[in-house]
Amino acid sequence: MDRLEELRREVARERRSRASRPPPKPRPRGRRRLLALPLGLLLLILPVVALLRGSTALYLYGGWPAWAALAGAAAVAAALVAGYAALLSRKLTGRARLRFVATWIAAPLVLGYCVHALLFLARVNAKTDDVRAYYRSLHPALRLAVSTFVILDDGLVVTDIHRTAADYDRMGLPVNESSLHFRQADGWVHAMDLRTVGRGSARNWVTAACFRLLGFRTLRHVGTGDHLHVSLPLPP
Repeated sequence: MDRLEELRREVARERRSRASRPPPKPRPRGRRRLLALPLGLLLLILPVVALLRGSTALYLYGGWPAWAALAGAAAVAAALVAGYAALLSRKLTGRARLRFVATWIAAPLVLGYCVHALLFLARVNAKTDDVRAYYRSLHPALRLAVSTFVILDDGLVVTDIHRTAADYDRMGLPVNESSLHFRQADGWVHAMDLRTVGRGSARNWVTAACFRLLGFRTLRHVGTGDHLHVSLPLPP
C-alpha cells in the first residue's frame, strides 16, 4: 500500500509540473514554407543546370570532346534525377529501388531530353528555314542551351547560325576570319544570333545573363541589325 501511495504522489507531482510549464511556442510554418519554395525550385532545376553547365565546363576546362562532355554531364544529371526518384520511391513504398529508377526512369528521361534538344528546333523559334537547316551544325552545348531556354521563353528566335565568306559579302560587311559563325576545326559552329527587337530590355538582359551563367559569351551588337550574339569559346 505504501508503494502504491508513493506512485500516486509521483504521478500527481508530474501532473502539477506539466501544468506549470509554459505552452510550447507555435512552429514557424510560414517561414518554413517560404524557405521550402526556393529550395524546391533549386532542386528541380539542379539536374538541368548540371547538364547544361556541366557540358560547357567539361568541354572548355576539362578538354573533353563535345560528345564526351555531353555524355559526362548527362550522366551527372541522370544521377541526380535517379536520386530524387529513389527518395520519392522510399517515401511512397518504403523502398528506394535505386537501380530500377536509374535504369527505367532517370536514364530514359535525360536521354530523351537530350535527343529532342539536339535534333529539333521548332519553326516558330527559327527566323528562316535555312536557320533550321543549319541547327544540327551548331555545337551540341549550344543546342542544349537554346532548346532548354525555349521551354522558359517560347518567343525566343534564332536569327543566324552558320556563315560563309559569301554571306559577309552579301551583307556588305568585311569578312571576319575569326568569326565563330564559321565551322570550326572541331566540325561545329560555335555561335548563334538571337532576336532582340520587340522583346524589351529586361527580357533581353535576362536572356543574356542566363547564357553567361551557363558558360557562354554574349554580345549585343548591331552589325546587321540589333541582335544578341551568343557563342561558345574555343577551348584553350
